[in-house]
Amino acid sequence: MPSNAIDFRHRAQLTEHMDKPCTREELRACLRDLARLNRWFLAYRPLLDWLNIVVPAPAAQPIHILDVGCGYGDGLRCIERWSCERHIAVELTGLDINPLTVSIAAEASPSASAIDWVAADIFAYEPAKPVHFVVSSLFTHHLGEHDVIRFLQWMERHAELGWFINDLSRAAVPYHLLGIFLKLARLHPFVQHDGPVSIARSFVPGDWRRMCSAAGLNGHGLSIQPFKPARLCVRRRKPQ
Repeated sequence: MPSNAIDFRHRAQLTEHMDKPCTREELRACLRDLARLNRWFLAYRPLLDWLNIVVPAPAAQPIHILDVGCGYGDGLRCIERWSCERHIAVELTGLDINPLTVSIAAEASPSASAIDWVAADIFAYEPAKPVHFVVSSLFTHHLGEHDVIRFLQWMERHAELGWFINDLSRAAVPYHLLGIFLKLARLHPFVQHDGPVSIARSFVPGDWRRMCSAAGLNGHGLSIQPFKPARLCVRRRKPQ
């Protein structure tokens, strides 16, 4: 859709190529380039900054972190390195609805990695063991508002210590600039298409306040915070 046809006051009703059937080779190449983009734009920084605050050190037991919509698994591998550097015992689970994605994420992980990979629909998933933190990155903009509210409620039920949503923020300027950058960087065609579309499909703070209210969440321990470039994070730290 031409950018001048998008009204950034509302979410665009567009489809991403990654949400359509594709070959394993196409998906792997797309996920790999998306991970490159995440590194270039410091996408992991907001989550790691939050974990530095909320994860008890030393912890009395391993901290179980569940990553929903884990994709290529680069976020979880980053958390695994972070935990090793700080000598924090963790149990990491990556969940994605696409079995092919989960398989690719597992293949991309070092043989010494202890991440557990699960292919499942989050709304049908019941963790086999307690989850301390639920995190997600670039996941919620793939959902409609009703399912985002369901996801918020799911996290509130299952995350014992808190949860963190790391996604994009809908706005015209980053939409245009990202589109130019992706073409110059010659990333995978899926990424060139899906990057700007993801921004157009994303939520803004007013959307998040409305959805959090609809999910029954009060303001205590809940924050909505922008991060440059074009990130918007929603986080909740539960009272201990």
